[in-house]
Amino acid sequence: MRNKILISCYIFGIVALLLYSYTQVDLSLTLSKASIFQTIEKAFQYIGYFNRPLSTYLFLGIVGLLFFLYGLFLKFAKQKRITFSFFWKILIPVSLLLTLSYNAFSYDLFNYIFYTKIILFYHQNPYVVTALDFPHDPMLSFMHWTHNTYPYGPLYLLLTIPLGILQIWGKLFLPTFFIFKFFSATCYVGTVWLISKLLKRTAPQHQITGTILYALNPLVLIESLVSAHNDVVMMFFAILGIYLFVQKKWLLGLVSIVFATLIKQATVFLLLPTVLYSVTLAFGKKWITEKMFLLGCSVVTVIGYILVISKIEIQPWYCLWFFPFLIFIKLPKILMWSVVGYTMGVLLRYTPFLWQGDWNGEAALVKTIVTVVTPLIFLSIGFVYENIFGKNAKA
Repeated sequence: MRNKILISCYIFGIVALLLYSYTQVDLSLTLSKASIFQTIEKAFQYIGYFNRPLSTYLFLGIVGLLFFLYGLFLKFAKQKRITFSFFWKILIPVSLLLTLSYNAFSYDLFNYIFYTKIILFYHQNPYVVTALDFPHDPMLSFMHWTHNTYPYGPLYLLLTIPLGILQIWGKLFLPTFFIFKFFSATCYVGTVWLISKLLKRTAPQHQITGTILYALNPLVLIESLVSAHNDVVMMFFAILGIYLFVQKKWLLGLVSIVFATLIKQATVFLLLPTVLYSVTLAFGKKWITEKMFLLGCSVVTVIGYILVISKIEIQPWYCLWFFPFLIFIKLPKILMWSVVGYTMGVLLRYTPFLWQGDWNGEAALVKTIVTVVTPLIFLSIGFVYENIFGKNAKA
């Protein structure tokens, strides 16, 4: 009975997130020519652009609800009240629902689509030309960062070129949009499946809890399925590589890690532990154990993340780089509370923009405050829960 109530509340939260995403549809973008849909679209846009306080409160409410339910899922999983069968019955519908969402918090998806258009329609090289070189293209009216050449690795471009064919053959933007979203959702589900398999091997007693810890984290859901950042594709190949390594298929694992690097350079930090572990496996020695290997992957991804955010601004989707690796090494509970709090804190960095429509004024201060204070709040809650309620439960 509790599980049914939990899943009902969770689907409600996911549908609320799906609907909320359409309050952020760019004012220069019309998703449908049908008058009834245009009327609905404008009603949603009114909330997002002309009633910003309400929009912000809705966002905070949805995020708060999803994190609360996320905590309940983790609690029930720890109590062995959630099975993998039940989990997948939740994950697949959630993934499909959020595939239908609008990329509310990032314009990057439009750029991914346009880069394929540069090749398929304009027959140019996106590493050389920019979107601004095609000033009459209608997509420019709702794109950002149109002055940039293609900034990612060539493999992501090769993977996404087939996804953009419909916009060339039939000038069908919306189907292309959802095809890109579905591709990201597929990589997300694949990553979750690989994480569950890895945990079954490395920490079977925590398999369901660890899988939920990653899969249902609201930041992971939003950045993987709503915004559909290519980081989720990168992480699929990265986690696939780690999975192959622990299966002793070190050559295939190394190839998969290289593939991840060829999608986005953030995973280049993984090459050091994977190369060292490859040598260990190739020579049949035990210089590096499986546990040390996973620890090494965790350390280098965290270091890589810190190096990146020390040079450029923190972005919520960057958390996808290191979060799954921390699950494999099973951090102390109190520290994991802080990590989860951090994922919420960086997600709340969207708040000042939703409130005022730009990043000016006190936005920078608000972003810093929520990023720092939120994990501290979670740390405090975790300390109380683990040391008071946790002990009572054991007693």
